[in-house]
Amino acid sequence: MAAENISGSRGRGSGSRERGRQGVGDGLRGVSSALTAWLTRPLASFHLLLAVFGLLTAFGLVMVLSASSVESFNKEGSSYSIFLSHLAHCLFGAVGCYVAMRMPVWALRRFSHVLLLICLLLLVLVLTGLGASDNGAQSWFVLGPISFQPVEPAKIALALWGAHVLVTKRALLGQYRHLLVPVVPAALLIFALVMMQPDLGSTVLLGVVLLALLWFAGAPLRLFSAVLLGGVTAATVLIAVGGYQMGRVTSFLNPGADPQGAGFQSNQALLALADGGLFGEGLGRGWSKWQYLPEADNDFIFAVLGEELGFVGCAVVLVLFGTVAYVGMRIASRNTDPWIRLVAATLTTWLVAQAAINIGYVVGLLPVTGLPLPLISSGGSSVVTTMIVFGLLANCARHEPEAIAALRSLGPGRVGRLLRLPTPTPYRPPASRRSNNNTTAKQRGPQPAKPSGKSGTGGSRAEKQRQSAARGPRRTRSAR
Repeated sequence: MAAENISGSRGRGSGSRERGRQGVGDGLRGVSSALTAWLTRPLASFHLLLAVFGLLTAFGLVMVLSASSVESFNKEGSSYSIFLSHLAHCLFGAVGCYVAMRMPVWALRRFSHVLLLICLLLLVLVLTGLGASDNGAQSWFVLGPISFQPVEPAKIALALWGAHVLVTKRALLGQYRHLLVPVVPAALLIFALVMMQPDLGSTVLLGVVLLALLWFAGAPLRLFSAVLLGGVTAATVLIAVGGYQMGRVTSFLNPGADPQGAGFQSNQALLALADGGLFGEGLGRGWSKWQYLPEADNDFIFAVLGEELGFVGCAVVLVLFGTVAYVGMRIASRNTDPWIRLVAATLTTWLVAQAAINIGYVVGLLPVTGLPLPLISSGGSSVVTTMIVFGLLANCARHEPEAIAALRSLGPGRVGRLLRLPTPTPYRPPASRRSNNNTTAKQRGPQPAKPSGKSGTGGSRAEKQRQSAARGPRRTRSAR
């Protein structure tokens, strides 16, 4: 009897576990089907991008408030000075995002060269007495309480103008002369001006923008090997010449060589991440911001995030940036306008690469470059530029063919009505090659008639023989 009771209880336990696993499987399948159905909606890319943008912005505001409170109190006597400055930049960036979202695509493309020329002029002026130095780099314009880096809008200008040039010359990109000129010389000029500041981190991001433009334009793989070899050689020379870059590389290769000097930030960041564990010490309870970790609210805010929110908080940030990568490439693949496709893919690569570089050097996988974590680190021009990039991507998302059809037939929707966004215009591809050939033929005029080859009309015997050979052997009718 006891054995039967035990076997019966085991059977009931295994049956309940099987039903539990089946219930979990059914739930996951339901969630997957609901998500797939939602992603098939015409404006799914637009809404998902805005959701990720809002989450990252809110995440950044909370973390900046937590990470900067100690430094703000020591410098200004208030725990909210850096946070209020970051909040003001976020509001200014939100305005820029809204303007970029409303800007017509044709205007962005047509005036991209004007933006590039303005950025080049600013990069030259910042090297003069008009520029201000900070942390050994003369890369700032300071106008009272407002300061900004001209290299930030230069990244957007290079992406927009480079995409315009490559799309305009897409029929000739098989030739290196048309593929590289004038995009690569203009990019090299920007690289040189930025390295004269010097700013190695921004130069790396500009290189990412250039490589993304060439990659998504369809450049051959052998070109990238040459470009990467030249970039590594140039970076090696610049690191050898510059003092602080060499110190960062040395501390990366041997963190224990100078633990109180060049390797101090990296070592403190790793200690902060180790203290966080799985769930963290709690929001606002981290110890690294108490003067143990320099730039806790800016370059190394990911270390503070890991200390206070643990592995779970870091995983949430990684998922959000992974979603940015997915949505950006989805926007690029679903558009029919080649310029929008190239711009969306390039801007997405830029954002994801910047996040990967920042997280990489915080966890010790890359040398320290000083690049902030997009939308999470405090910083003026970087935050504003990132928000403008999100506005451009949202504008590209509304130009998907399915989105345009839905907006024209069903109206702007709740978000579009709230933001008063204009209805996008559909993409009209250029005229076909046949129409171009017809136009060229009309411009040339009527052509002189060819000689008929009959006797008495000027046709020679040689001309008759050529025509006869072209017609082939004459078939004879068989006799009946």
